[in-house]
Amino acid sequence: MINTFLFWIWMAWSLPMGIYRSQFRKIVYQDNHWSINIKPYFLKELKGLFGNIYPNNPEYIQKRYFYRFYLMIYIILGASYFLSKT
Repeated sequence: MINTFLFWIWMAWSLPMGIYRSQFRKIVYQDNHWSINIKPYFLKELKGLFGNIYPNNPEYIQKRYFYRFYLMIYIILGASYFLSKT
């Protein structure tokens, strides 16, 4: 019962991930084209997520903090689901 509940909460939480990741990647790569969502660039994105590559850009800082929070909750929900199965 709790597994099903956690699974659906995790799925519902993951629905907007594509939008949030797209917004963050557009700021990090300074590209507004749709193809940024399908390119497999990760190094600069990880530097932008865990570092501070644009310290004078308040939009980047706000999106970075929000995306970090979102991913933290996503990982906690996913770990809770997988740990509750065992």
